[in-house]
Amino acid sequence: MQRTGGIAALICGATYVFGFALLLAVLLPAGFGVGGQSPADSLAVVAENRTLVQLWYFVIYIVNAVFLAILASALAGRIAVTHDSFGRLTLTFGTIWATLVLGAGMVMNVGLSRVLPAYDADPAAALPLWEVVDLVENGLGGGNEIAGGVWVLTLGIAGLLSGALPRLLSILSLVIGAAGLSTVIAPLAEIGGSIFGLGFILWFFWTGALLLMRP
Repeated sequence: MQRTGGIAALICGATYVFGFALLLAVLLPAGFGVGGQSPADSLAVVAENRTLVQLWYFVIYIVNAVFLAILASALAGRIAVTHDSFGRLTLTFGTIWATLVLGAGMVMNVGLSRVLPAYDADPAAALPLWEVVDLVENGLGGGNEIAGGVWVLTLGIAGLLSGALPRLLSILSLVIGAAGLSTVIAPLAEIGGSIFGLGFILWFFWTGALLLMRP
């Protein structure tokens, strides 16, 4: 399970790299997610790039969530060797986060399958449905990073106390967790989200290497 968790961590890291790369190279230049953008403009960009947007959501949410659950289980088992209660606690928070991420992906997957045909028939009529789908998706997985922040923060504490994770990796976990929790504070949301997302790329690959080389 440790080696399987290592592979899962690498896949999670790859989904983040894919997500950032597609966002920066294609979606942002097309106008998707630009600050202050109206829902109507956002929907127009989604409709014009529908295949890429659907693929993007599938990878960053559904693929990520599946392997995140595997990783959470592997890390919980590693920590539980010396601290059983911490192991169970990290598994709980990891499962909650994976469930929310998967839920966000399912909402967007089903939502786009309803919104895009409606947009093709009548863009104005599709707008209220898009606003609801976007709101629910953001509430579950994109609007803040509380669930992921709590999970990785708990992993950092457990890693320092149990020695199951290297000290520097545990400290990185604490930094990422704090950045995730800071996204609930409006002035800090943008920079906190950036630290959270970019920091997790390093964290996933580091953790993957750890589980594969030191199971």
